[in-house]
Amino acid sequence: MKLNAITVAGAIVLGLLSTGQAAEINQQGASEIERNLTKLLPKELSRDGFVTVNPAGTRYEIIYDLAKLLKNINPADFAVGGLVPWSIFATPQDDGLWKVEGNNSVNASGHFSAVGQPRTDFTYTVDSLIFSGLFDPAISYLRSGDFSSKAVRFSSKTDAEEVSVATDSSNYKLTSAESASAGRTNFAGSGTFSAFVETVTGRNVPPVEIRADTVDFAAAVNGVPAREIRDLAIFILDHADEKKLRRADSEALKSLLRKAFPLMTSLNETISLNNLTVSNVAGNGGAKTLDYTVAMSGPTNATRFDFGMAAQQISFDSSLVPAAYSSFVPSSVQVQMALPDIDLAAFGDELLKVDFSKPTSDRESEKAFEKLVEGHDFVVAFPKIAAVSSVYDADISGEIRGDPKMKKEYSMKATILARDFDETIAAVQELAKTSPDLNQVSFGLMMAKGFAKADPDGRQRWDIDIARSGAVTINGQVVKGAE
Repeated sequence: MKLNAITVAGAIVLGLLSTGQAAEINQQGASEIERNLTKLLPKELSRDGFVTVNPAGTRYEIIYDLAKLLKNINPADFAVGGLVPWSIFATPQDDGLWKVEGNNSVNASGHFSAVGQPRTDFTYTVDSLIFSGLFDPAISYLRSGDFSSKAVRFSSKTDAEEVSVATDSSNYKLTSAESASAGRTNFAGSGTFSAFVETVTGRNVPPVEIRADTVDFAAAVNGVPAREIRDLAIFILDHADEKKLRRADSEALKSLLRKAFPLMTSLNETISLNNLTVSNVAGNGGAKTLDYTVAMSGPTNATRFDFGMAAQQISFDSSLVPAAYSSFVPSSVQVQMALPDIDLAAFGDELLKVDFSKPTSDRESEKAFEKLVEGHDFVVAFPKIAAVSSVYDADISGEIRGDPKMKKEYSMKATILARDFDETIAAVQELAKTSPDLNQVSFGLMMAKGFAKADPDGRQRWDIDIARSGAVTINGQVVKGAE
């Protein structure tokens, strides 16, 4: 059985997580752990001593000889030099958990070539990677963990492009708790990278440098079926080398998928870049903070996906932007988008009708994805799109609805709010004195003002309704009739 490098790596982790508990530290226990760690790996790796387990006082030392992963890989396709063995220490606890810890480093370089792609040379170094956590055999995963690294550096280079990334240090913390759904687990993690620097250079593109004092991240995944995901991983590893599944194995895979669905009940993740700067020959820019958010919530038959981006205290210094236009560069931007009412349950039901012992047809995949919104409109919501500068302050919210099979039939409801709209018009009119093309913009803004309503807080308001018939109304006034 020959597994590719990624599959082998999965087997390593899964093997460790499947490790049984030993009452005392001895050679017999070490041999048992070693058997558990190697049972999913290719036989040649087991024979070559890819994994070695030894008693080490009050714990076991597990040694991975990473270089042996590449023994059967064509060096013309993939090669890595500088790999050294890694040690992980595992200590059984009185409560049935295992304490796992390690302190390793990486200083590797190599190359890989994908079919139809140019050769890529890379380097990857980590001065130290320290971790300590508690593994629970009952869920085959870590209950908690603390991870830190120092001086992480990565680079990749092709004939056309070179990318390098570096951070000074990082830390990450993992916690878990029992989910409200029986047999499932909630996981949460958070951490920080400091002194992040990324540089991109290209054959025909000037170099770009991205810097951030810190990159903070936090995520929470609730209702994870950890045991069922473990069983799926074992199944995939066990059949990774088969060109197609037998019918009995196809049914077994479906059974595992049924038990695992849904893979989570909710998700939220945030990434924040602090004191961000972007530099190139055209100019410099940045923001005090740049945040990205992703979330999933709701029942499986009406799941909502949210995506967001927000930037504060934006700065932009470039000769590409004339001084007269500088006041129109936003100082803050916020974008929130959502896909509500996605039927993941129907998607899963349709997916389980597929016979995995046969090649999956395009139509079978299409039918599964059609179930995501079957029986109702496909909706794209924008709860908030906002931009602020010294001459405008605008906020848009609403949603677009339509039948995904009928590209021209859609409807939209949106609300636009603008503060100090007269100042915005005046700024455009002033700029139009030297840029006559903006006279049309000024005229359009004046027309829009005629349809506006005043909100109690002084902002101008436009409630826009575009029907599937083509009719358009603004604040209840018909602007365009049905087609």
